[in-house]
Amino acid sequence: MKTNNIIRALSLAALSTLALASCNNSNPKMDEQPAAGGAASPSGMKIAYVEVDSIMSQYTFCKEYSLILQKKSNNARNTLNQKGQQLQAAAANFEQKLQNNGFASRDEAARVQAAIQRQQQDLQELQNRLGSELDAETAKFNTALRDSLQNFLKMYNKDKKFDLILSKAGDNILYAEKRHDITQEVINGLNKRYKSTIKQEDKEEKKK
Repeated sequence: MKTNNIIRALSLAALSTLALASCNNSNPKMDEQPAAGGAASPSGMKIAYVEVDSIMSQYTFCKEYSLILQKKSNNARNTLNQKGQQLQAAAANFEQKLQNNGFASRDEAARVQAAIQRQQQDLQELQNRLGSELDAETAKFNTALRDSLQNFLKMYNKDKKFDLILSKAGDNILYAEKRHDITQEVINGLNKRYKSTIKQEDKEEKKK
């Protein structure tokens, strides 16, 4: 099962193509002053970027979901390991009995062998099912993260009026001046909104 670097892969999927046009779609003026946390390019176009790794490590939603995914991954791996060990033991026992003429007849040996083959097939099906469930869970997280970021940035950009907000992951942006970095502003805003959402959900839950 693909259980390593789940969150890193999700971050790239959710953020690598993230770009947001200015909400008012107006052409920026050459003498327009850049908002805090971003800067205007020589052409007057306001550009900013967000560090993917920082979002993944500091956004509370990402950290919480990371633990959920890791727990599911560990549970699946432990289950498969246990089933695999049982299969290995059954196969080893079969081979030992076969070599020592421990079966009363060929039909008995064939039945045991068929049972082991079914056990192996069941293990493969279980692995596929658990893998599909984990893929579905990661896709759910991917969609939720993307929607969360896009919805937040739409509101954020009403005041900032950036023409383009880029995601910076690894070397996808070869060079960027630090003055274009709005990562911390975005993280703070995301966490504030997430905390508010959790509180509201708790209130609604208590009313039930």
